[in-house]
Amino acid sequence: MMKRYKNFSEIEVDLKRLNLERQIAWEELKLTKNELVEDVSPSGWISSIAKFVGKYGIWMLVKRFFR
Repeated sequence: MMKRYKNFSEIEVDLKRLNLERQIAWEELKLTKNELVEDVSPSGWISSIAKFVGKYGIWMLVKRFFR
C-alpha cells in the first residue's frame, strides 16, 4: 500500500531519509569490496598460511611432548 503524504515537508523528510540510506548502502558496498580485495590479495594468503602453519606446528609440538 502506498504512503499518503499530507504536505511537502513529509515528502522532503522521506526523500532525505532515503538518500541517507542509499549513501550508507553505497559506503557498505565499498567497504565490502575493499575487504574482498584484501582477502584475495597474495599478502592475505600468506598471512592465512602463516596462521595455519603456526597452529599446526604448535599442535605437533604438543603431540610430541605427550608421547
